[in-house]
Amino acid sequence: MTTTATVDFEAIKQRQQANWSSGDYAVIGTQLQIMGESLCEAVDVAAGWQVLDVAAGNGNASLAAARRGCEVTATDYVPELLDRLRRRAAAEGLTIDTRTADAEALDLPDASFDAVLSTVGVMFAPNQEQAASELVRVCLPGGRIGLANWTPASFVGQMFRTLGRYVPPPAGVRSPLEWGTEARLAELFGLRVSSLETTERHYVFRYRSPEEFIDTMRTYYGPMFKAFESLDDDGRAALFGELADLAAQGNTATDGGLRLPSAYLEVVAVRAE
Repeated sequence: MTTTATVDFEAIKQRQQANWSSGDYAVIGTQLQIMGESLCEAVDVAAGWQVLDVAAGNGNASLAAARRGCEVTATDYVPELLDRLRRRAAAEGLTIDTRTADAEALDLPDASFDAVLSTVGVMFAPNQEQAASELVRVCLPGGRIGLANWTPASFVGQMFRTLGRYVPPPAGVRSPLEWGTEARLAELFGLRVSSLETTERHYVFRYRSPEEFIDTMRTYYGPMFKAFESLDDDGRAALFGELADLAAQGNTATDGGLRLPSAYLEVVAVRAE
């Protein structure tokens, strides 16, 4: 089995950063705002807390925490997404400190945040052990780590497996979907947390049709945008058809539209004292 010592994580992160910088993730990310709101309620953030949002994207968890009176710092390695976050915050009269940063090497002091959050963000860091270590390091003893991670069996999990058949993921890197399992979370955090609670929730994608949904994703969602870009015309047509069929299979709408639930694991851990 390939070990982390033989994997060029820096090269992988450069490719990932290019993926997430392509398209316009903010178009998709904004739709997921409810996940940030739910996570802040699960973590039970309090006004005045110092809160860090890691791999924040365009800021769903950041905005949810700021709305609750927290002092929020948001980090991401795509500056353009942080620009969108600042614009969203300004529209609501909120102040959020944004910093371009790698989730695996946060330039922040030890034990400096009451809560450390990430909604479907840090799960994509290629060096999972290092990313988990950083989440713990910057959290105060007794502070809370709150995550929302897509599960392997979810629609998004199936979507990534489908993409992987057309564009194989980097060799030696564990699937980001493992963050959506209790077993992997226990491995990643171990005795560094005194408790770890998980709740399966569902985010529901809502579109007019499976085809509209996949067309939107291929246009704006970076990893899918890059996957389609790398294929020839026949490959793009085959991938589009397979993804549209997958969305149709998961469709629970009864009115002719698309109502597509995708499971994610809501995680609340407490850093050990």
